Amino acid sequence: MKEIYQMTKEEVLRNQHASEEGLTESEVLKIRQEQGENCLKEAKKKSPVQIFAEQFLDLLVIILIIAAVVSMLSGNVESTVVIFVVIVMNAVLGTVQYLKAEKSLDSLKALSSPHAKVLREGKKMEIISKEVVPGDILLLEAGDMIAADGRILNNYSLQVNESSLTGESANVDKTEDVIVGEAALADRINMVYSGTLVTYGRAVVLVTATGMQTEMGKIADLMNATQERKTPLQVSLDDFGKKLAIVIMITMASFFPKSSRLTCNGVFRSCVAFIRSAIFPISVCIPVAVTSTT
Repeated sequence: MKEIYQMTKEEVLRNQHASEEGLTESEVLKIRQEQGENCLKEAKKKSPVQIFAEQFLDLLVIILIIAAVVSMLSGNVESTVVIFVVIVMNAVLGTVQYLKAEKSLDSLKALSSPHAKVLREGKKMEIISKEVVPGDILLLEAGDMIAADGRILNNYSLQVNESSLTGESANVDKTEDVIVGEAALADRINMVYSGTLVTYGRAVVLVTATGMQTEMGKIADLMNATQERKTPLQVSLDDFGKKLAIVIMITMASFFPKSSRLTCNGVFRSCVAFIRSAIFPISVCIPVAVTSTT
C-alpha cells in the first residue's frame, strides 16, 4: 500500500474519506469519538516525593543500605555517614533526572498550536486545535503553528521551519506534487507536521494524523516509554547486584562452619568486616555512576 506522501490528491482524499469542502459536523463528531482529541497524552505523573522514594528500590541501593546498617552496628560512624551521603546523593540525582525527562515532554506539548483554521462544509472557521480531526481541511498561512500532520493539496509557495522535529534550521520549501519511492521524514516535502511553523506562503492541507498518531506524538510516546523502561545498563547492573548478593550469602554460609570455635562477638565482627569489604567499594561507586550516565 502506498504511503500518504506517495498518493495523488484524489487518492489521499479517497483514502481519508474526505472532500475539499471539508467534513460535516456529524462526520467530525464520529471521527473524534473514534480517534480522540488532537493532543499529546502523557503517562500519569508521579509526585517528586514518590520519585525520590522509588530511588531506594534499586537492588544495588538496597545493598548499599545494608552496608550502612552493618557499618553502623560495627560502630564505624565515619563509614556510615559516607554511605548515607552517597545514598541520598544518588536519590537526589535520580529524581532530578526523572523530572528533567518530564519537562522535555512538557516542552513538546508547548509546541502545539492553540487554534487552527479549517474548512468545514465549505465554510472557513477557526477552532481550538484539539478539535482538529483526520479528514479536516487545514488552511495554513505565514505565522501559523501547524496543529496536525497532513498532506498538502494546494500549495502557494509554502515554506515551513521543521527544526522542532528534524533539527534542520533552514526553512523547507513545500510542494503538492507526488513523491515517487521511499523518502525520509525530512524529504517528504508534500507533507506538513504538527508543532512546526509556517514561515512563508499559504497552503490547503488534508489532515492525516492527529494527537499521538502524529510524528510529534510518536516522539512523546517514546519519551513516556523511556521513563517507564529501564536502560540496558540498569538491567545489567540489576543482574550484577543479584549475583553480588548471592556471592555474599554463599561466602557467608561457607564462613560460619569455620567460625564455630569463635565467640559470638568474634563471629559478628568477622561478618561485619567481610560484608564491609565486599560491599562498600562496589556499592558506593556504582549507583552514582549509573545515575550520572543514564
